[in-house]
Amino acid sequence: MSRLQSSQLVIPLLLGTVSAALGFILGRQTARDPVNYTNIEPSLGDNDDDEEDAEAIPDGDLSAISAGLLEPCKMVLIVRTDLKMSPGKISAQCGHATLACYKALVKKNTKLVRHWERTGQAKIALKATSEDQLLELEALAKSLNLCARSIEDAGRTEVEPGTRTVLAIGPAPVDQVNMVTGKLRLL
Repeated sequence: MSRLQSSQLVIPLLLGTVSAALGFILGRQTARDPVNYTNIEPSLGDNDDDEEDAEAIPDGDLSAISAGLLEPCKMVLIVRTDLKMSPGKISAQCGHATLACYKALVKKNTKLVRHWERTGQAKIALKATSEDQLLELEALAKSLNLCARSIEDAGRTEVEPGTRTVLAIGPAPVDQVNMVTGKLRLL
């Protein structure tokens, strides 16, 4: 073999080896999970979001949902516009709803939560016009095994106690969430 032919083989072989090693190292770095999901416990306090309620719509199989390797996932936050809540109140209620879904899914479908975290944690705010609409969307989402949590306000500021303010659905693959919320308008 001539000297030119051997150098033509060595360079691609060397580049391939370095690329494989770099890919292996980076892959191991991103696969590490900095959050220990098994130790997450409900927070103490007066927020009863985790409590099962007599009228609560039963969950489907939250572990049944999965996402493909590069499939985008999202969570939607559906806000009742008929309540005329202030922007601060809406933000707080959306925070409660996000956390409620997160805590439910982290127990039942850790793999989906990790995928959502790695793919950007997309959250979209949408409009609902009534409590009945929230309840219908929640029932539909749960019938499709999607995580769905509605928030009932404590009534200390702008709305009456027990008022449903926001419904969170997801995280889940975008196409599955859109089956429930695809016709709603952005907030």
